[in-house]
Amino acid sequence: MGGMFARCSLLKELNLNNFNTNNVTNMGGMFSRCSLLKELNLANFNTNNVKDMNGMFYYCSSLKELNLNNFNTNNVTNMSCMFCECSSLREININNFNTNNVKNMSYMFYGCSNEIKTKYKNIGGKASYYSFYD
Repeated sequence: MGGMFARCSLLKELNLNNFNTNNVTNMGGMFSRCSLLKELNLANFNTNNVKDMNGMFYYCSSLKELNLNNFNTNNVTNMSCMFCECSSLREININNFNTNNVKNMSYMFYGCSNEIKTKYKNIGGKASYYSFYD
């Protein structure tokens, strides 16, 4: 599913409630450059087997909130640039993220608002300067 909706620049909303993601291992770039996407419901996504979330929401510059509370990130190793350039993002729920196996979190919040960078500056205790700052 990596890059599945990438560059769907006219897409404004997407309901994926009935998507079966049980066997998916790659969600990298899945919504990359969906710059007009304002709503995204991922409440039923099963991320148990996902290893790559690199650039998953890259340049989703119209998203204002994102609830990923249900995401199981136990097997994820790459979260690099996951929320890069999500400049309108003001509310994000990643409180249940497990980053124990993540090896790359570089530029995870690059180009995001200062309130997002401040709120998650110590995510998983693995934060580096490059995860957050432009």
